[in-house]
Amino acid sequence: MSKEFKVSGKQHRRSFTEEFKRDAVNLVAVEGYSFNRAAQAVGVSASSLRGWYEKYAPEPQACGEDATFQQLQEENRRLRKQLREAEMERALLKKATAFFAKESQ
Repeated sequence: MSKEFKVSGKQHRRSFTEEFKRDAVNLVAVEGYSFNRAAQAVGVSASSLRGWYEKYAPEPQACGEDATFQQLQEENRRLRKQLREAEMERALLKKATAFFAKESQ
């Protein structure tokens, strides 16, 4: 379903409250819905829901001493992804710093 619809020949973008977005994200984060299923349930696109998820999803908690092997694998996967993203951001910032340092000379 598109976020835009026609009214009198003009296109209007639907807007959603922060509460609505958080509730939609909770379907995925808490209730275990897939992104597609949750998006369909609330009438938005899966890509919109994924964007909201990035912004509003609660931070995952670290596994405890009694974690299962599967939980440890999932945490390891999540942390590796987080590390890759941080490394890419750092590399980008280093390049930007070098570029602007060169420009200011």
